Amino acid sequence: MSRNRYFMVVALAAILSTMLFTGAVTGQEEGGVLQRVLDRGTLICGVNSTVPGFGFINDAGEASGFDVDFCHAIAAGVLGDANAVQFVPLTAAERLTAVQTGAVDVLIRNTTHTLTRDTENGMDFGPVNFYDGQRMMVRVADGYTAIEELDGTAVCVLAGTTTEQNLADQFAARGLEYEPVVYDTSDATMRGFEEGRCDALTSDYSQLMGLRSAASDPSAYTVIEEWLSKEPLAPVYLQGDPQWGDVVNWITWGVMFAEELGITSANIGDFSDSVIPEIRRFVGAEGDMGAKLGLPNDFMVQVITQVGNYGEIYERNLGDIIPDRGLNQPYTTGGLLYAPGWR
Repeated sequence: MSRNRYFMVVALAAILSTMLFTGAVTGQEEGGVLQRVLDRGTLICGVNSTVPGFGFINDAGEASGFDVDFCHAIAAGVLGDANAVQFVPLTAAERLTAVQTGAVDVLIRNTTHTLTRDTENGMDFGPVNFYDGQRMMVRVADGYTAIEELDGTAVCVLAGTTTEQNLADQFAARGLEYEPVVYDTSDATMRGFEEGRCDALTSDYSQLMGLRSAASDPSAYTVIEEWLSKEPLAPVYLQGDPQWGDVVNWITWGVMFAEELGITSANIGDFSDSVIPEIRRFVGAEGDMGAKLGLPNDFMVQVITQVGNYGEIYERNLGDIIPDRGLNQPYTTGGLLYAPGWR
């Protein structure tokens, strides 16, 4: 068993065991998830552990990545301490069960928002924090440039994901044959690909680029230009606790809104005496925006000071992996990030 896999199993087993003996099952209990997090003093956040740039365990045994920083942001907003987080690494097949059972307070693990997941699993999705799509990675030496050229090939794919269904749908629609080579973790799919067990690796573009960045020779691999799907990735939490949903949603929107306003971790102190009403509400200088959520009115000051705005989170984790932000930039610069009004 790999170190990451062992860490994941032990952490999840410990949390599930605690739940059985404490009766902590759903956000519908008295006080809900927010009160439970406040009483515990720690946010329990489900993450990936095998995708560089999004969620992975570094050599020091610490969780790091874009999604991981959104966990830090929620901890900062709720508890005033971005580091008050217990991370639970989860495979794609385990992640939704962890939300359903209450093993995690929130799942931020490159999870696609779909109608089926939204209606059949007793869960709700927060705002999209990364607009993605499925593509195919191949070896440069093989010369593949189009999906049709992969007819009759073996394709590495991750179990328990929308990727599996998309792959089947797209190849069936084109009348193409393929042999699926299925793995439980993203790093395992990459190892299988590098070892020649498949001719192509399919996943979300962001994951492909993260995995490619960690390869022994990234230049040996390329991603075919064609997109196979839309994959809007978003936080996930248990249905039936609107207060907790609002907390996750508004902190997620808040880091986007800060970038739109030009507020960063370095300059947020300069906005405390702003004369613009919406900015004053955002930093807690007036109004009771935080109190409406059950949080301190300066909760977003804690988030931005300790973690940064969306652009800072992106550049810190993905700037070298996916330099072109594409749709993942504010609507004011051609992207799809659009936060509701802070009023």
